[in-house]
This record gives sequence, C-alpha cells and structure tokens, in this order.
Amino acid sequence: MAEYFFSEVAIYTGDPETLLFAGPASASLAEDPTPDGPSPVGSVNGVFEVGEEILSAEGEDAGSTYIGTGLIDGITVVVTANPDGAIRFFVPASVPPGTISWPTNLMDIPLDAIDTVICLAKSTLISTPKGHRKIETLSIGDEVMTENGSIVSVKWIGRQTIPTVFCLAARVRLVRVRAGALGDGLPERDLVLTADHALMVEGLLVNAGALVNGSSIENVPVSELGDSCTVYHIETENHDIILAEGAPVETYIDYAGRQAFDNYAEYVTLYGADRAIAENPAPRISSARMLPAALCARLGIRRAA
Repeated sequence: MAEYFFSEVAIYTGDPETLLFAGPASASLAEDPTPDGPSPVGSVNGVFEVGEEILSAEGEDAGSTYIGTGLIDGITVVVTANPDGAIRFFVPASVPPGTISWPTNLMDIPLDAIDTVICLAKSTLISTPKGHRKIETLSIGDEVMTENGSIVSVKWIGRQTIPTVFCLAARVRLVRVRAGALGDGLPERDLVLTADHALMVEGLLVNAGALVNGSSIENVPVSELGDSCTVYHIETENHDIILAEGAPVETYIDYAGRQAFDNYAEYVTLYGADRAIAENPAPRISSARMLPAALCARLGIRRAA
C-alpha cells in the first residue's frame, strides 16, 4: 500500500453543507500502487484517480471516493466525498494546522477549486464535413463529425491554461496515444489529451489515463510542455462522441466545471448560465483496474493487482 499523510482535515456535511470540523488530524490515505508507481515525495494526491474508492491507512472510510484537489488560500488540498454526503478536505503534512481559514459553508469555496481538467491538446485535428481542422481554429457554430457519421454544431470551445512548473496531478497530466495504438489505424496521428478525457473504446468511455501502457500510450513528460500548456474542450448540444485524429473522443460533459476554463466569462455572456448535459449512456472506465482483461491484453495494459 502507498500512504499519503496530512496534518489537518476539514469536514463539510448537511444540506446545505456547513463546516462540521476543522483541525489537526494524524490522517493518512492509502491506496494500492498503480503501474505508474507511487508519486514523488511532496505530491498531494499520489496515485489516486477521480472516482476511485479510497481508504484511510487504518482501513476506515470504506466507500469514500477521491474527487480531486482544490486550491484553498493558495494551498493545494485533497478532496474526498463520503457515501453520507460529507465532503472532506485534507491538508498536506508540510502545512501546519490552522494555516487555512475554512469558510463556514461549502458553497463559499470556489466551484473551480477542484481542478478536474478534461481537454484536448492544441493542434489536435478534429473531423468536420469539410475535412480536418485544428481544434484551436474552430469557432462556435462550426460543424464537426461524430463517430456514427452524423454532424453536430460546436456550441462552445473551452480553453484552459495548465501551469506545469509544479508536479501535475495524475488526472491533469497529458497522455499521448501513439498513431495506431488503439488498433485499426487509430488514431491516425499521435493524439494528446488530458488523462481524464475519455475515448470510446469497444463500447466503453475510457479515460485516457486508464489506457497508459508505457509504450504506445504514455504520459507526456512535463519537460516537453514548458512552463504551461493550453488545452481545449468542445461542447456540443449533447454529450457526443466526435473524432479527434480519427479516434472517437467525448465532447464536454458538465462534471468538469466550466468555471475552470480561462474563457468562462464568454460562456456566461453567450448563454447566461451553465446548463446540465445528460451523460452518454456508455459505461465509463476511470482506472485500468476496471478495464476488461481482453482489452488490457490487446492494448498491452498492465492492471494493478
């Protein structure tokens, strides 16, 4: 088991969620290592993946799930959700208890504090009725092709700048899917997308991070990215499956808050407020351990025991 230690925990619960407790805690979170191995010393979230069940090192809190990390008072904290609805914020052991001024209500924490990033890299080619277009050249109203051959219009294109000067959390890392890695010649060119952006593979919506095999599908080294990189996400009317470098990938779904995008104000100006999008009914796979064994064997993915 890999363990990650924290100095303080804040717990929000109720309807609406209010601060139940905030103070020192000799808490630690534990999880089986992934094929990537434990994360570097000082990493806050370790090898946890969004949606995975986590335990305390003592085996408590079974059923609690990892949501992501948040930035509170300039400090990156781990965020988890319990089955009873309680939301917990864990402060890294390097930060003394009492450093953070916790809001009384959960709603006072910015919605974009949890940094789930689901995007495609700059220069990714998107299939349109008139040929391939780089994602950053698309505009609202342009038409793109779906996996089943239908045509849908671009409703919005979210743009987000990711700083890379610090160690990136696992779900924010970029994943490179080499040309042909998925079989049948797909993708047609190397496809780069964030770890939580899903591709449709054998009827499953699989997060790119779950497909990493260390060779044909790999994490992009931070050293290749400079101090920051810009990524994009296409929103259509529905949660569609469009073609990026010829491979089927998902369009925007609103569990990734629009507030996190650099151009969120543009969305509000256009549409007045956020809107909910029904999720595609295909099963979602967020971790390699959830993949069918046959698919792992075909793609050379090693699942954690």
